[in-house]
Amino acid sequence: MSDLPSDLPGRYAVAVDTRDAAALAALFTPDAEFVQPPAVTRGEAVVTVGADSIAAAILGGTAHLHSTHHAVHQQVLDADGDTATGQVYCLAHHLYRNRRGDLRDNAIAIRYQDSYRATDGRWAIARRELVVDFAEDREVTIPGA
Repeated sequence: MSDLPSDLPGRYAVAVDTRDAAALAALFTPDAEFVQPPAVTRGEAVVTVGADSIAAAILGGTAHLHSTHHAVHQQVLDADGDTATGQVYCLAHHLYRNRRGDLRDNAIAIRYQDSYRATDGRWAIARRELVVDFAEDREVTIPGA
């Protein structure tokens, strides 16, 4: 397979931001692994296995938020036949209301360290490891909100 899985990071961002569990699960292989670091889980690193379990964990972890906005930046992908690896940079915005009701953005600069696998001509994420580089929290305004 010669094409690279270059649309997967963007499709992942859209699926998370629109809370589309079916579209999110469809991006992963049935036996995929999703690794969340201690910075996200507030404890030990957590590995979730299986496409449906991964989608449930991601959407469950963002359900309390007003909204999310994942801005995918550069990505470097290397393919070797039916497997590929990728390094994907992203700024993940997590909008929430604080105790006073102010709308805030917990913006996290992240990298996804990915492994992809092609089956029957379709690329999917076989393993995604989340790496947190830094975060900032600030008040924001959403027109009409």
